[in-house]
Amino acid sequence: MIELQHLSKNFSKTVAVNDLTLNIQTGEIFGFIGPNGAGKTTTIKMMGGIIEPSSGVILICGVNMKTEPERAKSKIGFIPDQPYLYEKLTGMEFLNFIADLYEMNNEAFIQKAQDKLDMFSLSDWSNELIEAYSHGMKQRLIMAAALLHDPEVIIVDEPMVGLDPAAIKLVKELFRNLASEGVTIFMSTHSLNVAEDVCDRIGIINKGSLIVTGTIEDLRQHADVMDAGLEQVFMRLTQENGRA
Repeated sequence: MIELQHLSKNFSKTVAVNDLTLNIQTGEIFGFIGPNGAGKTTTIKMMGGIIEPSSGVILICGVNMKTEPERAKSKIGFIPDQPYLYEKLTGMEFLNFIADLYEMNNEAFIQKAQDKLDMFSLSDWSNELIEAYSHGMKQRLIMAAALLHDPEVIIVDEPMVGLDPAAIKLVKELFRNLASEGVTIFMSTHSLNVAEDVCDRIGIINKGSLIVTGTIEDLRQHADVMDAGLEQVFMRLTQENGRA
């Protein structure tokens, strides 16, 4: 599970995230949506231990990211919006590098790596240099790497960027299956249809502050548009917040 307690991040005079408190339960798929510059990626990077918050607490499965960063990170599979990879490695070599970071034994690595490459249709490319991969293939390789050590929590920023329709369907089904097995998923996305399809709850952030959290029905009630899709609900809530 994930707990964010009064989380804030300031960059000079800019407040990127302001007093964010969230609790995401075990096995929940939580969608995090908001306009550009709302604070989504900053929140994701703090949760992944990439940048430090100005204040507040991050607990990953009860482990404090500030006081026990290595232990907290060991529980996370982190999927960024841009796949930064060592392009002079092959796909299999990159997975081996990730396995070494998590101190996986070699026997477990070989089987899990092959399973993940098969899952993401990368087996035929496993011994090719990553520089030859398309953007979508790189994104699938990052996902394979993030799942390699069987994380309890997945933190993902824009998971569908660069993926074709078949891969998007695969990732949606994968997230649902992982959640059913008790994996907690925190997903930031601009793809509102994806959030509507797979998320148990959704939080909307704007100008660094959380506006509302809840199920789709909760958000519709809050926006007073009971028959609307998430796009209309999102526009109503963010526009109202912008006028406040």
